[in-house]
Amino acid sequence: MTNLPSAAEVNGGVSFREALWVWCRVAALSFGGPTAQIAVMHRILVEEKKWVSEHRFLHALNYCMLIPGPEAQQLATYIGWLLHGTGGGLAAGTLFVLPGFLSILALSVLYVQYHDTTLLAGLFFGLKPAVAAVVVEAVIRIGKRVLKNWVMAAIAVAAFIAIFFFQAPFPAIIISAGMIGLVGGRVWPEKFYVIKGQGGSSPSEREPERIVDAAARTNRDTPSSTILTAAFWLTLWFVPVALLWLAFGSSSVFVDEAVFFSKAAVVTFGGAYAVLPYVSRTAIQRHWLRLPEMLDGLGMAETTPGPLIMVVQFVGFMGAYRNPGQQFAQAPLLAGLLGSVVTVWVTFIPCFLWIFVGAPYIERLRGNKALHSALSAITAAVVGVVLNLAIWFGMRTLFPDTPQDRIPGAGASGAAMSAAAEADMQNLLQLAPRLGNFSWGGLVIAVVAALLLFYFHRGLFTTLGAAAALGIIF
Repeated sequence: MTNLPSAAEVNGGVSFREALWVWCRVAALSFGGPTAQIAVMHRILVEEKKWVSEHRFLHALNYCMLIPGPEAQQLATYIGWLLHGTGGGLAAGTLFVLPGFLSILALSVLYVQYHDTTLLAGLFFGLKPAVAAVVVEAVIRIGKRVLKNWVMAAIAVAAFIAIFFFQAPFPAIIISAGMIGLVGGRVWPEKFYVIKGQGGSSPSEREPERIVDAAARTNRDTPSSTILTAAFWLTLWFVPVALLWLAFGSSSVFVDEAVFFSKAAVVTFGGAYAVLPYVSRTAIQRHWLRLPEMLDGLGMAETTPGPLIMVVQFVGFMGAYRNPGQQFAQAPLLAGLLGSVVTVWVTFIPCFLWIFVGAPYIERLRGNKALHSALSAITAAVVGVVLNLAIWFGMRTLFPDTPQDRIPGAGASGAAMSAAAEADMQNLLQLAPRLGNFSWGGLVIAVVAALLLFYFHRGLFTTLGAAAALGIIF
């Protein structure tokens, strides 16, 4: 874990305290998904503070897009690491997540305690259709970025068919797309090399050297230090899982969540929307939460600061709250708190691992066409996966199964939860909605949200705020 002694000597240097306040500012403004979050960092770090040059910012972003996990959080970690070593990366990455963690934890407690009140019920009634519209916008945004030819479009269609009609596992889709991209990039590069590296010979690269540029040039790790760094973060990742297994047993919901979300963290390419069907299906099968509640959790993540993948924290909370085990049978809220912490831990520790191990070798990845071809194919597959997400979110919003929407308490019987989960799975897998159970209010809110997003080009916060207000009115 390399420190950067030379960085503080370039262009007057940046003190750790000054950087800390900037990362607090970035965290406070991290609303609206990765695009908005990256734009905020660009404005503050490149344009205002001038700590990072344009080409270095884009180069770091390219690397963060090649690895699993939320690219905005990893970009903050990477730049913080370049400025002040491991401590700077930890500060930037942790602060980026902390406001969202605290917000979703508070909302999760309110959700299980007061979900049936008119105010909260109306709030989430309004957020669900808006979230469906936001997911559609994500399909269009990702599609414009990668569907540049018929090969990429074919990969997207194949991924959609695989997950929508055959319920193919999300990791299998991602791995298959990556392999297709690696092979296709060699035999047909003009069709597969779609997402290209940026920087290199651009005029911006000839800008006056800035602090992070000097740090990137002087920072090199040896193989031995890389092995030690990897061992340290792998220990942080898996030792707590082993301790949970020793304390609560292998059948504990905490161990189950730790193992599952560790797997999810490794395949989270293309952002949170891509992995949500995989998470949702597994959470329903394991009786952690129900499909309407998954939509509510996504609404929480959309309206709070931090990366969208924080929705898994709500899933972890609900899973532990619903299945507290004998140790927490009388304290389900405490179980939910532990479930939240476990889920966030195994989701974000890998993010630090990828950065602290891979960033010293980032120059070797610059312009690597094989990796970018694989990323192009993976991103094309993500378009199909997110389209699947948009369809079944929309079906669930406009054709709700209202008699089952009430949230059972932590003490609900296993048979009741099994029956509810089976009902949700049927709703998830069936292709035809129940036409007699149409939500006209949901349709109105979805149309308003779509108009705000696509026609008036309003921000995510405005769109979701308007939808929540309409939901309360309805």
